[in-house]
Amino acid sequence: MNIESYRDYCMAKKGVTESFPFDAGTLVFKVMGKMFALTSVDRFVSINLKCEPEKAIELREKYPGVKAGYHMNKKHWNTVNTDGSISDELLEEWIDHSYDLVVKGLTKALKAELATL
Repeated sequence: MNIESYRDYCMAKKGVTESFPFDAGTLVFKVMGKMFALTSVDRFVSINLKCEPEKAIELREKYPGVKAGYHMNKKHWNTVNTDGSISDELLEEWIDHSYDLVVKGLTKALKAELATL
């Protein structure tokens, strides 16, 4: 997966915005204002994705290209290499999982607003 296809995939999701809240090099994707994915635009070598804690451990054990979230809460975030060692299909599945986790945790009001988009 390259950065353009990653960006397109994230932006195609309902209620998603992109921004650079940390610095000019870290692209963050949010659904209804809550972060679900981020990466460096200077060096697209990995992406950070939210993950259920049990699944996060399982993925780290199964895939060498998955590590505990770099500069993130290690319990809830994974850093996933984009060097081709993980298929695009799996990356998309894990982006979906991250997005869905964040949507699940939204307030009723934000869920209702998302449903109208």
